Amino acid sequence: MNKKIYLVRHCQATGQEPAASLTREGRNQSIQLAQTLKSIPFDQLYSSPYRRAVQSIEPLALQLDKSITLDERLEERKLSGKMIENWLEELEKTFNDHSYSISGGESSQEAAYRGIASINDALHNTKEHGLLMTHGNLLTLILHHFDSSFDFNTWKALRNPEIYCLTFQRDEIESIENVALIKDSLL
Repeated sequence: MNKKIYLVRHCQATGQEPAASLTREGRNQSIQLAQTLKSIPFDQLYSSPYRRAVQSIEPLALQLDKSITLDERLEERKLSGKMIENWLEELEKTFNDHSYSISGGESSQEAAYRGIASINDALHNTKEHGLLMTHGNLLTLILHHFDSSFDFNTWKALRNPEIYCLTFQRDEIESIENVALIKDSLL
């Protein structure tokens, strides 16, 4: 039996810190996201505990009358333990060398490991359709795990929100689809 896991980047937010909330546009996007996805019979909804991620999935959870399971493994990847000026260059390095990390930060390998563990748990606990609300960097690293063509340039091109549908057959990846219809309807 096929299982579909929808991997979603949160809607437009006011910032990157864990407490950053959605912008007015982001709140509108979350309502449109719920309208678009409400016909999918999700049996599990998971979210990063970051405020912007939870706010992005709440309208869907309310429409479906489903609870949201908060999963710290879906948090954004921590690039560094301190502010760095050349963060974009450093981020690109982490995509080119998955073992590279900055002091106080996670390597791509470490972040992907926790993201994949979350996917595996979702597969185990989902009957047919699950949704994981996460962040752009981690989303890209998870996709890269299954298909190496997803890279730094993929991350740079992501929008808020962005939706990928991962189809699994017996816990093996069968396909990855960018759900363009949803993306286009939200912009």
